[in-house]
Amino acid sequence: MERAGNILGKSKSASKFLSREDLAHAAWRAAAGKRLASQTRPGVLCGQRLVVEVEDEVWSSQLSTLRPEFLRKIAAIQPGVLTDLEFRVVPRRRMPARDERPVRHAAQKPVPLSERIEDPFLSRIYQASRHRALA
Repeated sequence: MERAGNILGKSKSASKFLSREDLAHAAWRAAAGKRLASQTRPGVLCGQRLVVEVEDEVWSSQLSTLRPEFLRKIAAIQPGVLTDLEFRVVPRRRMPARDERPVRHAAQKPVPLSERIEDPFLSRIYQASRHRALA
């Protein structure tokens, strides 16, 4: 199944319904292909120049050498939308780490460790040693 962005990027009548920036993004995804589009992020449209965000300098230099090929493909897909591409290094943002600890509600009382020990013999040993330590 083909993604909507690729279909819109190839559509000639999409300019009636979408902004120029949306058309440029869709044209980039269609011209770059599935694998490259997953490694890049189309950014801001400045005039007729699309800024494409990449993760590091290696991606930037490799894609810069392919700029004429991309522009040819984009011109065939959506004529007049883009005249230039700029590859800018923008590292991916990390999502904030989540707290994985279980949430304890105020109504819940903490279960003592001695009650969480399943073996009755070990539980009695624990209780006796705790009693001696606190005495």
